[in-house]
Amino acid sequence: MVLGFTIALIVFSLLMILLVLLHKGKGGGLSDMFGGGAMSTGGGSAVAERNLDRITIIVALGWFACIVVLGLVLKYKS
Repeated sequence: MVLGFTIALIVFSLLMILLVLLHKGKGGGLSDMFGGGAMSTGGGSAVAERNLDRITIIVALGWFACIVVLGLVLKYKS
């Protein structure tokens, strides 16, 4: 059980790093590499950024849940 949550925590951590780096910052960030920095009149980049925000929040909640569960399992493991 501990091994499973540890692996899940590692996967969520790597996903969080990737998703945060893909966000558009003041300078454009890595999202410019994938066409996220191109301004379109249709608002496609705004929709993509909103979806990226949602995915990041979901992954962050999973990351937080893994930390809490892993901490509780290790605390009460006897």
